Amino acid sequence: MKILGFDPGTATTGYGVIEAVGSSLQLLDYGTIRTLSATPMPERLAIIYDAACQLIERFSPEQIAVEKLYFNTNVTTGITVAQARGVLLLAAAQRQIPVGEYTPLQVKQSIVGYGKAEKQQIQYMISRLLNIKVTPRPDDAADALAIAVCHSNFYQTKALRGE
Repeated sequence: MKILGFDPGTATTGYGVIEAVGSSLQLLDYGTIRTLSATPMPERLAIIYDAACQLIERFSPEQIAVEKLYFNTNVTTGITVAQARGVLLLAAAQRQIPVGEYTPLQVKQSIVGYGKAEKQQIQYMISRLLNIKVTPRPDDAADALAIAVCHSNFYQTKALRGE
């Protein structure tokens, strides 16, 4: 099963594409979608949407995984991230691709087994799980791969339970 993971953001949206065959995971691609802060928000969202659509067309994922929104102290940042999430979810919905949504805590628990794991621990495990020698960069792309792997783990667990 091909899974396209997204770590949404308006300046940088990370993406990662993996293929899961049983418990075996293979890296297909990863990278970022970038927009400039001087670009008006509607145009930035269009860039993210168009790039997401291109990735979907290129890889034909069977599932899409997106990080759930969480608010720290900066509500304004949360709102712009929510807008980026919205266009990613729209791209998936228009193509009728099932979407899994995961909190950072769920991703960390799924990858490392500890919900307060550090970014370096996540990146190390992603490199090991995907059998890649170089830590994926930038962090947004590594996070998107972690989201995709998390989705694979949750999906397999549900399948084993017969859900």
